[in-house]
Amino acid sequence: GFRVAYGGAQSYFGVTPDITTMGKVIGGGLPVGAYGGRKDIMEMVAPAGPMYQAGTLSGNPLAMVAGITTLKRLKQPGTYEYLDRITGRLVNGLIEAGKAAGHPMCGGHVNGMFGFFFCEGPVRNFADAKKSDGEKFGRWHRMMLERGVYFAPSQFEAAFTSLAHTEEDVDRTIEIAKEVFALL
Repeated sequence: GFRVAYGGAQSYFGVTPDITTMGKVIGGGLPVGAYGGRKDIMEMVAPAGPMYQAGTLSGNPLAMVAGITTLKRLKQPGTYEYLDRITGRLVNGLIEAGKAAGHPMCGGHVNGMFGFFFCEGPVRNFADAKKSDGEKFGRWHRMMLERGVYFAPSQFEAAFTSLAHTEEDVDRTIEIAKEVFALL
């Protein structure tokens, strides 16, 4: 998708994939998907090749307009810098608050995508992630929900900020997290 960069993670990390898939992000959050790749792969798809592909919502006008509108917004100058700044502020604030309350914490982010774990870290792979305290995360998550802050229900899921989030939203989230960390 476009959470990491306008050209997707492939442009951010300098990777040229054989095939790229996009989910609902290209439809502004509406149900649609797309794929594209090397010419030899794409020539396998009908009408050029033997593989037939179709979908109920393929080319849905509402999804296409929403997707184009989203892409125009993402292309505006400063978009990814803003996401990087507020996401870094959130992740660093959460980790600092957790550590200040005596909890082992680590995490990181790439622009608007982030994650954090209840362990010393660093977490570089799934084996490292499994060493984190999942029960503590579960308690933390429930207590945050009770205070109106919604994170993904598993620390193994990526989390996201958006252009709608403000510095005030981030600061309020960190303050609520401080309260919850103190109660864990």
